[in-house]
This record gives sequence, structure tokens and C-alpha cells, in this order.
Amino acid sequence: MGKSRRNRANAGHRKNPIAKTVKPPSDPELAALREQKILPVIQDLKSADTKARSAAATAVSNIIQDTKCRKLLLREQIVNTILTQTLTDAALESRAAGWGILQVLAQEEEPDFCVHLYRVDILTAIEFAAKSVTELLLSKEFEFNKKSKAEQTFVLSISQSLISLLTALAEAQDEILEAIAHNAIILRLIFLIGSNSLSHIPGVVSLRSDALACSMILCEDNQELADKVITTKEPPLYDTLMSLREDTSSDGILACGVLHNLFVSLEGAEVALPADDSVLIPTLSKAISFFQPGQAITDATGWANPIECQQLALEILASIGSNLNHSGDAAEAPKLENGAAKDDEEMDDADGADGAGSDGEGPENDGDDDEEEEEEDDEMDQDEMEADMEMVTGNDDEEEGNIDDLPVLKALIQIALPALIRIASLSPSDDASTRLQSHALSALNNIAWSVSLIDFADPHNSSIQSAWQPAGQSLWSNVVAPILASDTADLSLATHVTSLAWAVARSLRGHEVALAGEEHRRFISLYQATKGAPAIHDAEDPFQALGVKCVGVLGQLALDPAPVERNRDIGTFLIALLAGLPDDTPAADAVEALNQLFDIYGNEDYEYDREVFWKDNFLKQMEEALPKTRALVKTINKQKQAELRLRADEALLNFSRFLAYKRKNKPKA
Repeated sequence: MGKSRRNRANAGHRKNPIAKTVKPPSDPELAALREQKILPVIQDLKSADTKARSAAATAVSNIIQDTKCRKLLLREQIVNTILTQTLTDAALESRAAGWGILQVLAQEEEPDFCVHLYRVDILTAIEFAAKSVTELLLSKEFEFNKKSKAEQTFVLSISQSLISLLTALAEAQDEILEAIAHNAIILRLIFLIGSNSLSHIPGVVSLRSDALACSMILCEDNQELADKVITTKEPPLYDTLMSLREDTSSDGILACGVLHNLFVSLEGAEVALPADDSVLIPTLSKAISFFQPGQAITDATGWANPIECQQLALEILASIGSNLNHSGDAAEAPKLENGAAKDDEEMDDADGADGAGSDGEGPENDGDDDEEEEEEDDEMDQDEMEADMEMVTGNDDEEEGNIDDLPVLKALIQIALPALIRIASLSPSDDASTRLQSHALSALNNIAWSVSLIDFADPHNSSIQSAWQPAGQSLWSNVVAPILASDTADLSLATHVTSLAWAVARSLRGHEVALAGEEHRRFISLYQATKGAPAIHDAEDPFQALGVKCVGVLGQLALDPAPVERNRDIGTFLIALLAGLPDDTPAADAVEALNQLFDIYGNEDYEYDREVFWKDNFLKQMEEALPKTRALVKTINKQKQAELRLRADEALLNFSRFLAYKRKNKPKA
């Protein structure tokens, strides 16, 4: 049977199936603006007249900053017009304006806009433009400096727009970043402008900050690209970075940022680096030392604004601090302290004897007893341990050499900490001071937490402990205590300083923290005043809440050699948290309270074990809290709160083991 043909009589009058009819806005003001400003330039962009197109592109670039105009231009599908017509215009002026418009849109709109650009293959257009610009800048036959001023201006404008657009694209999505990082033509332009290859062209030098900022983003956690930067000699980006790193200008700080990301990305790689983060710390510390509270506010934007550069310097120092234990500069990977290990073994023994445990880790056959006896025989007695400690720490030269072998940590302690403490201890009087104080506290927090993970029970780390102890005490006296005494109502600041206090107290473990007053009672009051408040910086993680941090720092302040009265105050507070289960105490707070109690009272050798734990009848109170803890754990959804449930299950398991251990080791009357 033959197929009937469709009537094609009206085929020439069919609408474009992908064209959309743009309805005018209902708002009279916007409708008038559309008629007066938007539609005329849109029509001129599509004009056959070159001058009209160039003038229209320039006009759009002038009004694109205005929010209302920008939204109306987007409604009129300005992006499609630019991609299909303006960027391919024969006039250099039009192309420069087109790239400028896309750059502004990418900066002002949400990241989804950049994702849209990527999906319509903007990188192909960028690659073509980058190749053209690179050839113009490097041309030996037609030297760039000898071109007309207008042509130079348009080429530099395109270069600046391309780099800014690439930066926005890279920040929008990892997939886009990877695509950029694997495009040799695009990378060549970025590296060329970031290096000193074109230092004879003043206009190119003015773009270097943007190129370095883009490079910093691309090189983060990117070993392949980092290796390419190190090994590529033309353009000589790495050599330029190393020459800029001692400069406290915006270019110098950005160079430090790129170098830091290179060092981190190449950790464990076979590339031999001639430097590490320690060479960056003096420059970064000097840069932040220039900040003065109430300094004149500048109208400069971007990297021309000193506040932006000082904030970046603080962010780099924070990253260096958090990376300490992952770099080759870090001390040995933290080990479980001998005392804690011994306590855990004893708790396991008690668990098995009393049948309280359910984890299957207790003794299952007689052979285990023989193994335990062999382990005890192998352990060093106290005299041998002291002799070994004296042998390791007796030589001052060896101690000094030990910290000298850790140049990054040494530079952080000796150079960065004083500058960071100065900013962190400010009394902010404006937004800039508040912002920089927050970043300084973050940097100090990262450094202190990294140091707190070092096993100072290992005698080989004694020189690190000697170098850190006065620094840690200074942090407490000059930052933690004053801010805590101010009774700040700023939850973000309180969270920052409490986290720092926890890290500092943990890093000084085994040494008395010289309190300026009764900080432990202030932390108890802070907990009670903010009880149940969600985490400021990570609302999805209940363990980042201020309450958990208060419990953590209090637990550290209760440890030996804490005086008995302070231990009693804190112990009573932690027991009260358990008594409030399952309704009055948040689950994460209770889990942290249990872990701190296990740590504080897991060793019967301390004075406060008899004077506080037993005399104040903590065992009975904890036994009463056990069924409440079980009830709490059952209420935590395994799917919705997996991490919380996992840690709660672990705490509950250890709770039973701890009680069994304490019953077994009750002091004799």
C-alpha cells in the first residue's frame, strides 16, 4: 500500500522548531526598559553593518552589569546571539566585546550558567580564540608592541576575558576543570600570561594576577598538571613562580598559592622538587603583618584590593597547616599512646571476664592468655623506658636537628604563628577585620589540630613537643582566653575559638595548660547557653556543632595533670549530660561525652580517679545512664545519620567494656 504524502503547501511558512517567542515582561518598568534599551541592541547585534554590530556589542558590555538589563538580555537569548554571531565577527572590536559580555555573565550569574556554556561547547570557541591571541602575542613578524593601540587594547581585552571566563568555568564543576586542564592550547595561553615570557608588554603583565589565580585553581589536587608546570620550560611558569614567591604583592601571594598546590599535588610523586611549603611561609606571614585594624578601605576590586590578598595569604597558611600530617614534612604517623593502648587492653580483659562485651574481640581460647603473658614479658619496665628516654632526649643537638628536619612545621611555629596570633586576637571594628580574624583562627586551628595528632609519647618527637609547647601555651593565653572572656555572642567566633581550644589542649596533653582564669567553667556556660545549636560551618555534620566542641575541650582540660577540683567540675558536667539522655542531650554531645569520660577515667593511677570518680560515685551514675544510652542509639536512623549511628554504636559498645573495666579495678578501701 502506498504512503500518502503530507501537504507541503505551507512548508515555507512553518516556524523554526527551536526558536522561542520571548514574551515581554509583565512589569511595566521592565517592559519599557526592554523596548528602550534591550531590543534595539539585540537587533543591532544581528545587523549586516559591521559598525552597527560593533557599537551594539559595546553597548551591551556597558549595560550588562546592571541586574535588570542582564536578566532581560538573557530572556532575549543574548548568549546564543553572541556564540553564533558576535564571537565569529570579522571585527576584532566586536569579538572583544562579545567575550567581555560572556565573562561578566559568568561572574554575575550562578554556576549553572557556566555549566550551560560548557554544554554548548564554549571550550571549542575559547580554544580557537586562545590560539589566535597566543599567535598575536608571540608573533615575531608583527611585533605586538608595534601594532596599533586599538588592536593591542582589543587583544588584551580578549585575553583578560578568556582567563576570567576560564576561572569561572573551572570553579563551576570538576568536569569542566578537567577539560580545561587537558587542553594544551588553552593552558599555553594561561601559562604564557602567568609567566615572565611577555614581561616586555606592560598590558600582559597587568593580566598576570588573573592568570595566576586561574592556574592556582587548575593545579589543585592535579598531579598531572602539576607535573606539566614543573617540567615545561616554555613558557617558564615554574621559574616565574619561584622568582615571585618572595614578593608580598598580589602576584607574589598568588604565586605562593600556585606553588602550594603544586607541592601538595606532587606529594609522593617521583618528581624531585627543589623546595617545599617552608619557602612560602615567610612571604605569606609578612603579607598578613601589613594589616592594621581600621586601615583605609579601598575601592579597588579583585586582586588589587589588599584585603583580598591578605585573605588569600591566610587561606594558604590554613591549607599548609591542614596538610602537615600528609606531607613529607610531617612527623611519624600518629600512634596510639602507650598508656591508652594499655587501658584498652585492660578493658578488653575486663570485658571478656565479665561477659559484658558483644564485639567478639575478647579472649576466645586459652592461647590468648599465653600471648598476653608473652606481650607483658616483651614490654619495657619503667626504668628501661626512662633510660631510653634519657638516651634519646639527652643530646640537645639531636633535638634541635629533629625540628630542623621539619622545615614546614618549624617555619609555621617560628614565623607564621606570631603573625596569625596578632590577627586572631584583634577586637574587630569592621567587616574586613572580622573576616581576616575568622581566617586567622581557621589557620591556627588547622595547625594546632595537625600538631595534636603527633604522638608525643614517642621520645623521638620530644624536640617537636619542646618547640610546640610554648607556642601552644601562647595560643591559649593570647587568643583562646581573651576571646572566651569577652563572652562573645557571635556563634561563628565562639565555634572557631572552641575548636582551637580543643586542638591546643589536645596538643599540650600531658602538660598542665596554664589557664588565665577558670576557662573550663566558661566553656560549661557556653555549652549551656548554646545547647542544641546546629553546626555553623557544616550543618549536615552534628559533630561539628559548638556543643560537641565544648565537650571535647572540657574533656582535654580534665586530663592529668589537671587539678582534682577542675576534674570534678568537668566530670560532674559530663555525667550530667548522660543523665539527660535520651531527650535533653543531643546524641552527638552524648557520644563525645562518653568518649571523653573513657579517656579521663580509663587509668586508675591518676589521683582524680579515686578522689573524683569513686568518691563522687560516678560508676553508679554511669550504670544508670547505660540503658538511656541504648535507648538513644535506637532512635538514630542508620540511613539518614550513618556517621552518627556508627559512632554511637561504637560508644555504646565501649560503654559496657568501660564499666566492666572499672568494676574490676575498683580501689581497695
